[in-house]
Amino acid sequence: MEKKEYRNRIRVILAEKMITNTYLAEQLSVSKMTISRWCANTTQPSAPQLIKISQVLQCDLRDLYETVE
Repeated sequence: MEKKEYRNRIRVILAEKMITNTYLAEQLSVSKMTISRWCANTTQPSAPQLIKISQVLQCDLRDLYETVE
């Protein structure tokens, strides 16, 4: 069975909604560096953080990730 790889789309959604990393960091009580790392896909948010991100960005949880070929 092939293992799927995923990457988050936080940077894309922030750009589409014209929301800054700083605003998201403030809403989630995390550093701007944390948001930058998530946007660069060097680290990933936890499941509870993903729920908060989807609420702040007003998007479906499924929209936050995409499959990497």
